[in-house]
Amino acid sequence: MQNDMSKTAPATDGPIRLVVVGAHLSGMPLNHELASLGAELVRADTTAPVYRLFALPEGKPGLLRVTAGGAAISVELWTLSAAAFGRFVNAIPAPLSIGKVQLSDGSAESGFLVEHAAIVTARDITSFGGWREFRQTLQIA
Repeated sequence: MQNDMSKTAPATDGPIRLVVVGAHLSGMPLNHELASLGAELVRADTTAPVYRLFALPEGKPGLLRVTAGGAAISVELWTLSAAAFGRFVNAIPAPLSIGKVQLSDGSAESGFLVEHAAIVTARDITSFGGWREFRQTLQIA
């Protein structure tokens, strides 16, 4: 029996959307990584209210999908070529990963998530509504 991947695999020759939640947001320290790959900002958005946001001990944000107690978190949606997406994803360090992130309109796009084990020693910052909002409070304090 022949396996016809074209019926199940998404096309990889067009742009791929990527949801970013932290240091890759516009104006943040790692946004240049997206720019250097030719990424284009589609829009600012929020997730569906099914996530918690954590400040990981290494100073990175971690977005975790939860079954209860979630909130909408500020994110940005970007597009990259398939080749650029592959290079970008290959460089993501654990405990971060790429998975499907549900947006406010119900769509699901590839985006940053964190492994559950990483939040054990992390600070829950969900109440701030986003990484940028959390970082602004650190500058004020």
